[in-house]
Amino acid sequence: MGKRMKKALYEQELKELQAKLVDMQAWVQASGARIVVIFEGRDAAGKGSTIKRVSEYLNPRVTRIAALPAPTERERTQWYFQRYISHLPAAGEILLMDRSWYNRAGVEHVMGYCTNVEYHRFLHQAPIFERMLVEDGVILLKYWFSVSDIEQERRFRSRAEDPMRRWKLSPNDVKSITKWEDYSRAKDTMFVHTDIPEAPWFEVRSDDKRASRINMIAHLLSRVPYRMVEREEVAIPPRPQPGGYERPPRNVENYIPDVASDLERRAAEA
Repeated sequence: MGKRMKKALYEQELKELQAKLVDMQAWVQASGARIVVIFEGRDAAGKGSTIKRVSEYLNPRVTRIAALPAPTERERTQWYFQRYISHLPAAGEILLMDRSWYNRAGVEHVMGYCTNVEYHRFLHQAPIFERMLVEDGVILLKYWFSVSDIEQERRFRSRAEDPMRRWKLSPNDVKSITKWEDYSRAKDTMFVHTDIPEAPWFEVRSDDKRASRINMIAHLLSRVPYRMVEREEVAIPPRPQPGGYERPPRNVENYIPDVASDLERRAAEA
């Protein structure tokens, strides 16, 4: 393992950036902006954990996360981009895409889940589709998270040994180790066709997860032309005097067991 960003510095900077994300969200709501942020990259490259830090203090009604499952049989017969369109933001909304329509250029192509005709049609249509979004006023940001083969394998093994995170390992994730070069070629080809001026790709080095989160969030903030928005002060009204309400006896309500008190008692006795 290489050098890692120190935890204290990381946590301090992360909080400051997250506060700015809240400011950015307020501007999005006030201005009616529409933002789409695409998170793509190698398996175990840190996309999900970065999305978690981006969205941690944001309003889930304003900032939504889309992580679409495999398409249904009906969706397979639709225009490829069709099932993504319904998730696009309306005015005053932000969409964070945990993988996106670029599945076709990556895992679907490498694993043989689409035909060559479908693959090449995607490479032709994706820039057209994205230009349409940008032309309509959508702020579209595309991030590619890169990770070394050694670090990826280390993270895979760490997940496999951790029952709390084992669900993160899919059969396709494991196969990606044996198809490292195939995914590299697919990524290079994807960039050639879809790294367009209107919606360029931005690469995030993610062997150091802490540094990659800081770098990505700072860059996101620099690409959105937000400004500070005056927010109304929230006034907490005084509590009114009691009006004669009497609470029903506790024995007629179903309270959950007080496990926390039992834990505290046992810890004190230990």
